[in-house]
Amino acid sequence: MTAATRELAMFPLGSVPFPNMPLPLRVFEPRYLSLLSSVLGEPEHEFGVVLIERGSEVGGGDVRFGTGTVARIVSVEQTAGSILLLATGEARFEVVRWLQDDPFPRAEVRELSPLELDESTPSQLAAAEAAVRATMARASEFVELRWPADIELSTELAKRIWQVAGVAPLNSMDQYALLRSGTAAELLARLVDDTRGADVLFTAGWGSDLRDGGDLPE
Repeated sequence: MTAATRELAMFPLGSVPFPNMPLPLRVFEPRYLSLLSSVLGEPEHEFGVVLIERGSEVGGGDVRFGTGTVARIVSVEQTAGSILLLATGEARFEVVRWLQDDPFPRAEVRELSPLELDESTPSQLAAAEAAVRATMARASEFVELRWPADIELSTELAKRIWQVAGVAPLNSMDQYALLRSGTAAELLARLVDDTRGADVLFTAGWGSDLRDGGDLPE
């Protein structure tokens, strides 16, 4: 059975949040202020986030990847000349088709199924988390990380998988590959491989491409 589609206001960015991970944004461009006004007028307070493949997130003209994450607004704070926004990643989606960008980007999307878990998931997660935390501890000797190596994560298995992936010190393309995983086993195996690669880069003094962060959701 094909999943239903829906329209979402879209915010193309240089990174995409994982489910159960925070997304802090500073909104100042007129079209995204218009997007925010529209989204806050809807009951769900949700918009979509996709990774920019080429171009800039300011002013349009960008080329966008086709998998993203629904973001739900948690708080909004107005400052001089901009709005500080905190959202939380929810379900993943694939873009069925892009709609007009005026007054802000919109797309028809289809939500993706949650990660498939099996009896080996807890042990695979434990191994991946150990690798991520060890790499974070070593990397903190060379660069300032957004997350501490001893960060507390959710006790719920499905949430913890995404949070472990979300705090891992990886670049946006590695994160995007993880986002497209169909099963927990696929995600966790890739996460271990990517984390080991990042560990080598950090200890060699080359690792600096990290995503912005924020407080973890409950």
